[in-house]
Amino acid sequence: MSKVYLVGAGPGDPELLTLRALRVLGEADVVLYDRLVSAEILAYVNPQAERIYVGKAKGDQDRVQREILHLLLHYARAGRTVVRLKGGDPMVYGRGAEEWLFLAQHGITVELVPGLSSALALPGMAGIPLTLRGIGRSFAVICGQEQGGAAPEIAPYARIDTLVILMGVERRAELAQALIQAGRDAWEPCAFIENGSTPNERIVLAALEAVAQGRVAVQAPAVWVIGPVVAVREQLQAVAADEPVHAMPVPAYTGMHQARDVVVVERG
Repeated sequence: MSKVYLVGAGPGDPELLTLRALRVLGEADVVLYDRLVSAEILAYVNPQAERIYVGKAKGDQDRVQREILHLLLHYARAGRTVVRLKGGDPMVYGRGAEEWLFLAQHGITVELVPGLSSALALPGMAGIPLTLRGIGRSFAVICGQEQGGAAPEIAPYARIDTLVILMGVERRAELAQALIQAGRDAWEPCAFIENGSTPNERIVLAALEAVAQGRVAVQAPAVWVIGPVVAVREQLQAVAADEPVHAMPVPAYTGMHQARDVVVVERG
């Protein structure tokens, strides 16, 4: 019986693929893959498999998504083993549920192969915990734009300790302004993790106010983390450099945050 696998490719580094994802890629007849799936990950695909790029351009998402659904159904009905390969996790802002529901309604068996979501994996890899006793007891993952491209209503999230915003680069100044207006500390530390876990990784550290003022240059794809936990990265680096650190578990808004500067860290 034909089957469609919804497979998460993780945040970028091919070594972060799951074992199940590797097995399924090696058994695939057809692979439909997104823009954020690298050539290094595609190298694990069955050499005899047909590979179809289905990345979406801005303003063309709905049309391409309809084509994706048509292709998935076409190849599944033809008896092929189909892999829908997505960056991150298919069920976290990946339209995986929409594709699963569509296929199920047409009698196609679907199996989910979860992947590491960039929202959860990349902050930790950058030395930023999403939770920390005393300062980070809650976190939320938010999409930084609505279906039409407008900024979401973010004020209701202002009281959550740690915010992780995906697809928020374009609207970053507007979102930061809204958070400050809703009571968020303007000096609160932020981190943008561009192309996380890849050789092109770049981390931009700044105060929320600098983002609101439009002084932070960032390019997508980037995961945006907001909250006191961002300062833990500085403490970890100080420990590694054998420098004095502030006592845990309450990091201080030090250095760049008090000076309201912007710090860029290139991956070494």
